[in-house]
Amino acid sequence: MPDQKNVPQCEFLFVHQEIVDRVNQALPSEETLFDLAELFKVFGDSTRVKILYVLFEAEMCVCDIAQLLGMTQSAISHQLQVLKKSKLVKYRREGKTVFYSLADDHVRAILGQGMDHVTE
Repeated sequence: MPDQKNVPQCEFLFVHQEIVDRVNQALPSEETLFDLAELFKVFGDSTRVKILYVLFEAEMCVCDIAQLLGMTQSAISHQLQVLKKSKLVKYRREGKTVFYSLADDHVRAILGQGMDHVTE
């Protein structure tokens, strides 16, 4: 158990009420914050991040992604379902082949800024 002398205490000596009120008005709903947390959970899996990064570079089919990442088509398909459900990837058919790509520029921006952040 930590020594009580070393535990920081929050003392409400003065609350900046106008700041608290402004931020409280800007705070999204609980449902929206929950959805955002769920979205970030999807990014918490390195296989899904690899797939997203592959699709950041090029539109690809399941076979190509599986070959590139050294995984089974089944494993890739499962992760793509998660990514589609989260609206992070989209697909198009060309004959019998299904090609996957990033859903939109928001996903591209999230990945790009994330890479910038971890590589600086």
